[in-house]
Amino acid sequence: MTDLLRITLIALALLTTVSCTSKRMLTPDRTLHASIHSDRAQMQQAIVKALVGRGWTVQEITPQRVQAQITVREQYHAEIDIPYSADHYRIQYRNSSGLDYKDGKIHKNYIRWVRLLDRDIVRDLKDNQNERTARQLSESALVKPL
Repeated sequence: MTDLLRITLIALALLTTVSCTSKRMLTPDRTLHASIHSDRAQMQQAIVKALVGRGWTVQEITPQRVQAQITVREQYHAEIDIPYSADHYRIQYRNSSGLDYKDGKIHKNYIRWVRLLDRDIVRDLKDNQNERTARQLSESALVKPL
């Protein structure tokens, strides 16, 4: 009887651990702040740069969408679509394996990957805006006579 109790407790512990790895699906839907001015090409460049920097493989690029996938340790695989415009993008789940997607929940690794990707895209767009502003200020300072 103690063996049956031990097996039951182990099974319950494993089920609890497995259920904790799933979180509600994250779908970042970001409209840029008015202080960040970008065009479609700059948005596309920021998205692709963030994807490559995080180890994603870009599958397809169109003027309205980027498709990408990632495989980690041959165990986890995710595919996403990122529709975008000059001032907006959305990171959408497309497909996965090994990430236990079910009923709007998915493995916490996917959530982390998407959150980091979103952060990198915004950071790149802000950095580009800061560079453009600094360049404009520098150029206007050079034009003014002493």
